Amino acid sequence: MATNKTSDSTFEDDISSSNLILVDFWAEWCGPCKQISPILEEIANEKDILNILKLNIDENPVTPQKYNVRGIPTLMLFKEGKLVDTKIGSLPKSSLVDWINSYL
Repeated sequence: MATNKTSDSTFEDDISSSNLILVDFWAEWCGPCKQISPILEEIANEKDILNILKLNIDENPVTPQKYNVRGIPTLMLFKEGKLVDTKIGSLPKSSLVDWINSYL
């Protein structure tokens, strides 16, 4: 499964699944966001029960403000529509996988 886009208008519906959902808050101009993007694609293809959503903070300013996103990339894990954990910054794949696995 590849990563999918989300937006301010669809965000709440997109995170309401009972499955684990990882949301990547990012921007085009962000170097670390570009670094982590292919890693997230790999993880999305390896983990069928994980849905990875990408939200461009420049195009969708409401949701990042609601969730107090202060730096990017910010990665948030949601389960059943509820925020369960947050990581800020670019992380190596092994750290991301361990973090995700701890919630599966």
